Amino acid sequence: MNKEDNTHFGYQQIPVHEKKSRVAEVFHSVANKYDLMNDLMSLGMHRLWKRFALSASGVRRGQCVLDLAGGTGDLAYALAKRVQPDGKVVLADINESMLRQGRERLLNRGIVNEISFVQADAEHLPFPNHYFDCVTMAFGLRNVTHKEQALRSIYRVLKPGGRLLVLEFSKPILPLLKSLYDTYSFNIIPKLGAWICNDEQSYQYLVESIRMHPDQETLKKMMLESEFDDVEYHNLSGGIVALHKGFKY
Repeated sequence: MNKEDNTHFGYQQIPVHEKKSRVAEVFHSVANKYDLMNDLMSLGMHRLWKRFALSASGVRRGQCVLDLAGGTGDLAYALAKRVQPDGKVVLADINESMLRQGRERLLNRGIVNEISFVQADAEHLPFPNHYFDCVTMAFGLRNVTHKEQALRSIYRVLKPGGRLLVLEFSKPILPLLKSLYDTYSFNIIPKLGAWICNDEQSYQYLVESIRMHPDQETLKKMMLESEFDDVEYHNLSGGIVALHKGFKY
């Protein structure tokens, strides 16, 4: 098999055609404890990171928004509050289990009628051209096999003047923080996964997938090469997470 026929799954090299199913297995396994694990792993910080992304989105009443890789729906819920009463939010995720969890959680919060749910692959979005005012993607891009293809697909469905926000784990910018973060990630997070989800292997993959994700400048370059303009990023928590923002003009 040629090298170009392979891709990474965490630190493993696997055939490209296997990655989507392998990632799907991970999220099928963790879906019912996903929110709890996010709180434990990030010490609740993921809520602040998403709040920052929401404030940077500029989303307002009447707009049409896609929350891509929206998972259990916490960001979609906040977006729906902003676009009501005459706007629209679409929560899209490639994983059926995560989408089901999102629908159930939002139904329990009484807001399911304000959100549409679509099972969709980020690389091949099933929406018309120039459809959304804003696309958000929180902690999902690193799991996509062909990231550049997903960025081009997002660009296509954005309206002129629309914007993309990618919230994703990135590279700490302080050497001491990086050392502490690596120690925590590789020694604590998989053990939490074993304890809470009875699944250490999936959380080992998630930790490794973060390390394989492009750094801040590389992702900025990828967005620019995908035709986004005015691309900028903000480091959060010392670069453990970064919010990238780009526009379609």
